[in-house]
Amino acid sequence: MDIQGKVVVITGGAGGLGLAMAHSLAKAGAKLALIDVDQDKLERACAELGDATEVQGYALDITDEEDVVAGFRYILEDFGAVNVLVNNAGILRDGMLIKAKDGQVTDRMSLEQFQSVINVNLTGTFLCGREAAAAMIASDQSGVIINISSLARCGNMGQSNYSASKAGVAAMAVGWAKELARYNIRAAAVAPGVIATEMTAAMKPEALERLEKMVPVGRLGQAEEIASTVRFIIENDYVNGRIFEVDGGIRL
Repeated sequence: MDIQGKVVVITGGAGGLGLAMAHSLAKAGAKLALIDVDQDKLERACAELGDATEVQGYALDITDEEDVVAGFRYILEDFGAVNVLVNNAGILRDGMLIKAKDGQVTDRMSLEQFQSVINVNLTGTFLCGREAAAAMIASDQSGVIINISSLARCGNMGQSNYSASKAGVAAMAVGWAKELARYNIRAAAVAPGVIATEMTAAMKPEALERLEKMVPVGRLGQAEEIASTVRFIIENDYVNGRIFEVDGGIRL
């Protein structure tokens, strides 16, 4: 797909990886519909991108079905089409499944802690994927849906909730690729490894050094490297149903 002039929807688009993707795709000529729960961040992101392309922000709760249905209706009314969805929005609420000492359970991951991550990362991805596909079909457009998974999809200590959600979004992308091809809609996923973010920048230098040494290429990934992978998937029309691990070789 030629990105020039296409309408790209990015969830969690007001910061972090989402904003990096927005800048990359704006440079390629995409029109942008950014979804985020934070209205203030959305306004700042749209101001940043406004000189480069046509951009609109939509403050939505992606765990709310009515909000998502209405949001994609507004996007379709504003832009006339939906060509690409990047399902990027996600949260972390890490914790051990169980903590015990001297044979006594001292703590456990709560259902709320588990479910809150599933609601945003998995249910939100499902709802946005469903409504984007419907909008693509309604506007008679070929389309691409890209789910942002994670290296954690393979299982990670202290991340029962996050790992389950990221395994789920990867699996959905594969299923959607098979379901939606008949409508000329492709689907794929990107599973980033450890990416340089505000969180990693705030780490103690010795902890950051240990983390970098775990990665065979010897450094953290950059947000722009994930953004370039997303752009590759959009532009290559023979990519479908695949999960791209962009992790510096940490999972060999």
